[in-house]
Amino acid sequence: MIKVALKSSQPTTEVEPAVYVIDDDAGIRDSLGLLFRSVGLRAELFRSANELMQSKLPPIPSCLVLDVRLPGLSGFELHAELTKADVHIPIIFITAHGDIPMSVRAMKAGAVDFITKPFRDQDMLDAVTAAITRDRARLDADRARLDLKGLFDSLTSREQEVMALVATGLMNKQIAAHIGLSEITVKIHRGHAMKKMRAKSLADLVKMAEALGIGREMSS
Repeated sequence: MIKVALKSSQPTTEVEPAVYVIDDDAGIRDSLGLLFRSVGLRAELFRSANELMQSKLPPIPSCLVLDVRLPGLSGFELHAELTKADVHIPIIFITAHGDIPMSVRAMKAGAVDFITKPFRDQDMLDAVTAAITRDRARLDADRARLDLKGLFDSLTSREQEVMALVATGLMNKQIAAHIGLSEITVKIHRGHAMKKMRAKSLADLVKMAEALGIGREMSS
């Protein structure tokens, strides 16, 4: 099974991006490795999907340059395994046998691009740059959600309950009636929640709740 390292708090802008090349053609692997390293990218080369599946992938901006036709697991089958493992690295499929139906299938499978061999170096670099930019944004969003989750977990159970109810649009008086507290007590809990969540305003607190998916089940 594919292994993913624990999340790091290091900003993605300070981390060297990586490109994972999976192709059974040694010539293609080596040329792509040289190409990516020439522009300052970390390149890791694999002969098969199984080799990648045995590797530990750190949470850094990255993408896969993946041959569709591989010995053992195909490129599409590897993508399915990665999805099962909750690994969402952008994929650029490459093949010497590309056609329109295969291209459509690749894009539906989650590819960010589909490139037919032989390809121009610049086309590959453009595709990889776009994929890494997309992955950096995903990782930053994941880290932001993890930070919010950590702050939410620091709240008491009552503060969490009040925050969730605030997110549904209820006023303090309504929240007080709903959970059987006085209105002033609700205000105190809400104030503590805002302070711990580092919310600058009530609207800010509501946005945080929405980002965490808190309160949705109460409003449905």
